[in-house]
Amino acid sequence: MKINTVLFSRVSTREQADEGYSLSAQEKLLKEYSSRNEFRIVKNFSVPESASGRQERKVFNELLSYLVEHKEIKILVCEKVDRLTRNFKDAVRLDDWINEDPERQVHFVKQGLVLHKESKSHERFQWDMYVALARQYSNNLSEETRKGLDEKAAQGWFPGNQKRGYKSIGDSGHKTWFIDTGSSDHIYIAKAFELYAEGGHTLRTISKQLFKEGWRSKDGKQISISELHNFLTDPFYCGEFLWKGKKYQGKHNLLVSKETFFRVQEILNRPTRAGKYRKHSFLLGSGLLLCGECGRSVTAEVQKGHYYYHCTKHDSSCSQKSYAKQKDLEDQILAMLDKLKIDNPRILEWIRKGLKETHQDEFEYHTNILKDLDSQLLAIEKRLSVIYDDMVDERVSKVFYETKKVEYEKQLEDVQVAKNKHIKADVSFRELGANIFEISQRGREIYEKKFLLEEKKVYLNFIFSNFMLRDKKLVPTFQNGFEVVAKRAEDGNWLGVVDDFRTLGWVERIKFPMQVLEKSSILLAI
Repeated sequence: MKINTVLFSRVSTREQADEGYSLSAQEKLLKEYSSRNEFRIVKNFSVPESASGRQERKVFNELLSYLVEHKEIKILVCEKVDRLTRNFKDAVRLDDWINEDPERQVHFVKQGLVLHKESKSHERFQWDMYVALARQYSNNLSEETRKGLDEKAAQGWFPGNQKRGYKSIGDSGHKTWFIDTGSSDHIYIAKAFELYAEGGHTLRTISKQLFKEGWRSKDGKQISISELHNFLTDPFYCGEFLWKGKKYQGKHNLLVSKETFFRVQEILNRPTRAGKYRKHSFLLGSGLLLCGECGRSVTAEVQKGHYYYHCTKHDSSCSQKSYAKQKDLEDQILAMLDKLKIDNPRILEWIRKGLKETHQDEFEYHTNILKDLDSQLLAIEKRLSVIYDDMVDERVSKVFYETKKVEYEKQLEDVQVAKNKHIKADVSFRELGANIFEISQRGREIYEKKFLLEEKKVYLNFIFSNFMLRDKKLVPTFQNGFEVVAKRAEDGNWLGVVDDFRTLGWVERIKFPMQVLEKSSILLAI
């Protein structure tokens, strides 16, 4: 009659699997041993190399519970002592199980050791020594793992766990990070930074807005305030990371610029509570209007139902002491918007057609390149998988595998960098230029359709960086690409505006081109 038997196998690291200690190799060995000894295998417990420490403990506890519950199981077969236990506490639990029944045995195949209640003293001594050595090996493995992680951090690769918006390739201590273009998380995280850096937003309003646009937590709910705060305070997204309290410069591609990241930190950490801020209730407030002499902010007062603007230092050193009526300043602004319009219908249509054609060419160009880069990524990832399988099956040497692995991972990084550049370009700077031009041609129309004061203020802040007020006259500073149109309007040379928007130099002056593109599209939908 065959004796009921349970098998246990474990691989702690990929290196062990590479060196012949894979689960399949262990299970084959244990099954052959059980067959020779006429054991009947009832169940097989195994711990893969990908398992965490908690998972390892869970499987070991399940093994012991199973042995205790099934009294008919008399034999436990394992490859070696360090496959089964690496600490004295587990060894004591196994001893207790063995000593409860003289028929119970633990077989360690490769070490030729069989433990049972009547084991000789030298066998018990062997057991104790193997447990001690296994414990020392475990401690050394943990120490080497920590060293490997620290070395990876020093090389510029974050050795920690998942970062939303990114994906990693490789095992712990060997990870390289890339933006996860298969998910939209990186787009929403970048937008959250841009919205918060812009000012006028809270974590709650950003979470609510991005939820409406499709961003969800893993359980399908709105991103929580605490989770959003964690994203916005994580330097990983601007190319840095913290490891054991020390800051490292990462090699991964960043989602936001350092300037944007530190601007967000400045707003998050400002000492004055948000409740103490008071928004100006007049049209040209919030720093939009500056004194043309001293550069200080211009404020407004209400007199007989009308707003009058003056320098905040009008009663001291600044000579700009006269008051400017809001209606007169508003008329000047509308006149500025009118100057951006092209009166000649033929030229206007020629420019619109030129901008549309360049946008279509750009879209097709980036779309085709992105498809090719995606194909390259899939091919390289497949090569990495194949070469690993070849090494495990001993079709190629470990040295050859490591050499090719470094080569393929470098190729992956290069392709990902190229892909990220085209993804950024695929925001479509040409489309942005076309939108800016269209808004410039409908400037007064859009402004006059906005009935609320706050809407008018947002619109003016979108087109103008600020106005300088001197002797009741406004001098504008355009932004977000409107300076391109304003320069052509000033020169009277409209034919070159298409070429202006073909170059990327004007976009580099825009802090948040993706956000500007979205806002411009909304304005044109009015």
